Amino acid sequence: MLVAAAVCPCPPLLVPEVAAGAAAELDEARTACLDALGVLAASRPDRLVVVAPVAAGDDTAQGRYLEGAEGSFHGFGVDLPVRLGSGYSEEPQEAERGPLPTPLAVAAWLLARADWADAPVEGLAVDESLDSASCAAAGRELAAAAGRVALLVMGDGSACRTLKAPGYLDERAAGFDEGVARALGAADTAALLALDEQLAHELKAAGRAPWQVLAGAADGRDLDGRLLYEDAPYGVGYFVASWS
Repeated sequence: MLVAAAVCPCPPLLVPEVAAGAAAELDEARTACLDALGVLAASRPDRLVVVAPVAAGDDTAQGRYLEGAEGSFHGFGVDLPVRLGSGYSEEPQEAERGPLPTPLAVAAWLLARADWADAPVEGLAVDESLDSASCAAAGRELAAAAGRVALLVMGDGSACRTLKAPGYLDERAAGFDEGVARALGAADTAALLALDEQLAHELKAAGRAPWQVLAGAADGRDLDGRLLYEDAPYGVGYFVASWS
């Protein structure tokens, strides 16, 4: 069953080496992420599953990543390798999946920063266009996989909050992100499952599918939610929340 969850944004800029001179701009978000990971550790899970989005249609990146899977930020001009968790899988990760997708690499960096050693770790990369019913079903399956499951859920909100945002300004973006923030802060699974898939796609909100996986995993659980961070630097909605 699901005992706790942390929700974090997944921009590469969360990694100071990638952000370089602008690193201080996300210091508050990094601190909130580490606080949320502390809640996961305190829940004493048997297993931690990192759920993160990948681009729609990227079939080679979707699926399960075992502990020890490796990634890097070479694509962002930074020689910084990361590894998911502290262990190594006997299965050939490079042959099966290739390197960690960027959102999972960001999660791996966060876990290393937090010195995570509280439970085995695995990753699940989900197509950001996956329908809500399939997301919920995947979440229920994750929750049933161990006695005490914790989730680290990576995902960003709309990318259309300002004129300089990646998706340009869309007047619907602020309202969408406000609804997400309320749902995450209240551990409102019904509200998360009700997020409009098409609107999320139009607003480039890559976190929609992972959040709905979380909602499925939390089905039937009376968890308390707390919103630790909410902002839209660079015109993208970022949220940090903890459920326990």
